[in-house]
Amino acid sequence: MSKNLRGLSARKGIDSSLYEEIVEASQSGIGKAETNLKQVAEKFLVGHSTVLGVSSFYDFLRKEHTGKKVFICDGTACLTSGKQDDLRKKLLMNFNSSEIGTVTCLGHCHTNNAFMYKNHTWSTDDLEGLELMLKSEDGMIPVFNTGTNSETPAMLEPLTDIEDYYETIIRHANDHVKAIHELTISGLRGRGGAGFPFHIKVKSAREAPGIKKYVVCNADEGDPGAFSDKWLLEERTHSVLAGMMLTGFLIGADEGVLYIRGEYPESVSAAKNAVSVLENTGLVGENIRGTGLSFRFHVVEGSGAYICGEETSLLNSLEGLRPEVRTRPPFPAVYGLFGKPTVLSNVETFANLRFILTEGGKAWAAMGTERSAGTKLVSLDGAFHKPGVYEVRMGTPLKYVIDDLGGGTRYPVKAFQIGGPLGGLVPVSEVEKLTLDFESFAEAGFLLGHAGIVSIPHDFPIAELLSHLFEFTARESCGKCFPCRIGSHRGHELLEGAIRKGEKIDRTLFNDLLETLQLGSLCALGGGLPLPVRNALTYFSDELAPHFTVN
Repeated sequence: MSKNLRGLSARKGIDSSLYEEIVEASQSGIGKAETNLKQVAEKFLVGHSTVLGVSSFYDFLRKEHTGKKVFICDGTACLTSGKQDDLRKKLLMNFNSSEIGTVTCLGHCHTNNAFMYKNHTWSTDDLEGLELMLKSEDGMIPVFNTGTNSETPAMLEPLTDIEDYYETIIRHANDHVKAIHELTISGLRGRGGAGFPFHIKVKSAREAPGIKKYVVCNADEGDPGAFSDKWLLEERTHSVLAGMMLTGFLIGADEGVLYIRGEYPESVSAAKNAVSVLENTGLVGENIRGTGLSFRFHVVEGSGAYICGEETSLLNSLEGLRPEVRTRPPFPAVYGLFGKPTVLSNVETFANLRFILTEGGKAWAAMGTERSAGTKLVSLDGAFHKPGVYEVRMGTPLKYVIDDLGGGTRYPVKAFQIGGPLGGLVPVSEVEKLTLDFESFAEAGFLLGHAGIVSIPHDFPIAELLSHLFEFTARESCGKCFPCRIGSHRGHELLEGAIRKGEKIDRTLFNDLLETLQLGSLCALGGGLPLPVRNALTYFSDELAPHFTVN
């Protein structure tokens, strides 16, 4: 069935997107939405139930969203900071409780007190500042600390000459053998968390049969605590676009799609503005400046679904299908967007490509370790004296990142959750043993992931954190596989019963639940949840013991 629907959506391609028409119809207001959705179904020759199934999936399109005027961030960084209760009280002085909703991670983890209003994201600690923001129409420019321990950072340097920046990309496109060689020797691995070698995706898509191919940038990875993608999209937009364009030239694709999470409205605006600049200067389009090369961009705004950070869910979303996880193989490099060969990677991965080609793959690789090459962007939350985005050489001691770059924390913390809600829970006692690279974290039983660091205050209950992680997974599950869909709810129920009612959790049952989630889930949402839970059970066993039976 999904292949048939994919084929119907593919007839119009990305220019007349089924997904975007569903979004527009869903947002047309009470009374009109259902009629407009039926018209979309008729236009694309798909069933009305199919369109309704897609529309009802996304947070921003659901009926419960209607009437909400302001949305408070309830991501892990904001939750653990304890600031959001005060923010809600301040907002209640301006809005009714029915007008206040919640949203998962707005990328203001450096402040830990974020909210969304009038399609802008904000942060404030005081009532006077809040009043000014509610009256503003211009939005807020986040202030990030930045820094590096690399003499030649790949992503921090600002763009000075747009013509030269893209001319370099065009020149390298004429020698794809050399370009792919540089990508290969660089050892670049995907920066979204999985760490898959990027050059393999490029080679696979280039060699895959087919005239039509795509490049897709996954800018919908919404791990709470990781706001490096937001910074890149808004401050180094062209580094991302140039990387996508180069990839397109290398695999024979003439279209690139930048899918940006709806929780980052400023990032969407920045990307659209940057694409307009390229169009106005003739650096994108058909036969770019007589080179015979063609490439164009489509900026697509997400509608609130954490699961779309999973690559196959994102592809389904772009096709106007319900964004459920696909089984693999086939992989996107062979069967991707609309069933065509597609290189799909994340924001930070694409942002490294120009540096690799201009400075050389060896130079980039030398900034890291043998198996974890190059640099990595790290996000430090508002608990740090110097919160922000830092470009760090792979292999750097984690303690240096926390104490030297971040300036240490402003209050006592007992652990750091690194790599998002599905990342590892690293107790303070283990920090000195780790270096910032994939292997060090994996060997110690943790996960580097997106490298967002969320601080867990000394007085924040670990059981509350675990309950939050299960609830997050239950809320964001695509629902396709039983272990994730049911197991996450069951875990949340067990923990809530223990915390609120004093009900003991059977440890054997709980371990079985974790094993089922890990082995039976189709993707890393359900499959990754057991990692931080097991870390907590290992390192905070004394704190959690009152909630479990003694085996």
